[in-house]
Amino acid sequence: MTEKLRIVFMGTPDFAVATLKTLVEHNYNIVGVITAPDKPAGRGRKLNESAVKVYAQSQNLNVMQPTNLKSEAFLNELKALDANLQIVVAFRMLPEVVWSMPKYGTFNLHASLLPNYRGAAPIHWAIINGETKTGVTTFFIDEKIDTGAMILQKETTISPNETVGQLHDKLMSIGSELVIDTVKQIENNEVTTTIQPKNDNLKTAYKLNKDNCKIDWTMPLDAIYNKIRGLNPFPSAWSFLENNGETVSVKIFEVEKEHTAHSNTVGSLKIDHNSLKVSVKDGYIIIKEIQLPGKRKMDVKSLINGYSFNDDAKVL
Repeated sequence: MTEKLRIVFMGTPDFAVATLKTLVEHNYNIVGVITAPDKPAGRGRKLNESAVKVYAQSQNLNVMQPTNLKSEAFLNELKALDANLQIVVAFRMLPEVVWSMPKYGTFNLHASLLPNYRGAAPIHWAIINGETKTGVTTFFIDEKIDTGAMILQKETTISPNETVGQLHDKLMSIGSELVIDTVKQIENNEVTTTIQPKNDNLKTAYKLNKDNCKIDWTMPLDAIYNKIRGLNPFPSAWSFLENNGETVSVKIFEVEKEHTAHSNTVGSLKIDHNSLKVSVKDGYIIIKEIQLPGKRKMDVKSLINGYSFNDDAKVL
């Protein structure tokens, strides 16, 4: 049996809240919560608090929001908490002086089956790449990103129509349970780790940006479909729409696919009263939800009722 755990938790978004909440519900002693500084957001530039901060304060936990993880003031504050374990979920890269501080180390929850999909967006890329399974991994942090010795893994399936939003919530729940299992092993001095294999053919979870979220309509139907659901609802796939002499960027959310032979030009639109289909080389992407610039997300029926398409409208 180890000494009684004194835990510092580090995380920022909703994904991390589920784990912190589960730790609290299991009555673990959380001596500090470290999260991102408040950020100005929206038109009024009102300061936006992280989801982890909001939850931590609701539980009267001690919250710290350092801008510099190497600053002497922060490091002194962290040392003063006398934590013997640190748990990281969706935070940021830690300097060695931070992750090496506690007696029982610092472990991270990552939303993939490591060593595949190291990086910033593992849930998105698993779907974009058409994977049929993924999972969560806990591992001890080392000096590189997502490369440390693995503690536990849990696998789950990805259904053919699952979106990143749905998979995110599923992994959030499975991940919080895996963290508890990991903490229990540390508590009972039963941890065994597995060194991540070195492999040059690993799949990577690159950071998402405007370029890699744009739809390439020349790709195969299944690849386009996977990309759109792998970005739905956040940050969303997008495309240019050329119509009535102007080109605008639109966000595309829910879609269906239809495998069929046709002779239409790639990117051309087939529109009737209730449906909007994009011609691709081996069928159609049927758009169900779309967002025009400056408008709210809407279903296609509402779009067709209030927006006029000319005969040669197309997506680019």
